[in-house]
Amino acid sequence: MAPLARKLATYDDLLGLPNGLRAEVVRGQVVTSPAPLPQHSKIQRSLGGAIGGPFDDDPAGPGGWWIFLEVDVRFGAHDILRPDLSGWRRERLANPAELRPIDVTPDWVCEILSPSTAVRDRVEKRTIHADAGVPFLWMVDPWVRTLEAFTLERGHWLLTGTFGESATARIAPFDAIELPLSRLFLPRQEPPTGG
Repeated sequence: MAPLARKLATYDDLLGLPNGLRAEVVRGQVVTSPAPLPQHSKIQRSLGGAIGGPFDDDPAGPGGWWIFLEVDVRFGAHDILRPDLSGWRRERLANPAELRPIDVTPDWVCEILSPSTAVRDRVEKRTIHADAGVPFLWMVDPWVRTLEAFTLERGHWLLTGTFGESATARIAPFDAIELPLSRLFLPRQEPPTGG
């Protein structure tokens, strides 16, 4: 007897979940994630402001982008992801206001690593982004306090830079501005003293 074929999840499966549940479809499987820790949320808010300010919000800035936090993006029928941050050049995504999910591949994705999602972000989701043709991918690690920047070259990720918390860097595709990485992270905790 042949094994039963597993039904691959789609966006309709996400719509059937309780409101507020953080979920994605990765390679046909519904996966859920806990709410982010404060250190994750701090990076997301700070990076969204640092990039979104000049590229999305500020009419005097370089402009030309939509920068969104945690929107559903359909990379394929069985890959519906919710990147921590994602960006589209406005000429490629004219009117995103009512779109859910967004079916246009982002021009930039940023994932903020956490213990529960780091392997999925680094392996499965990074492969999905490459297969879909996302040109730029950033990964921020709150524990080692780094930002890794990748550019897609002939279908493979090329590491273009690793930046520590003390760096001020110009990082594609947002290299029109300098990004002080220290602004992304919560202050370091001093180890307890005593005896």
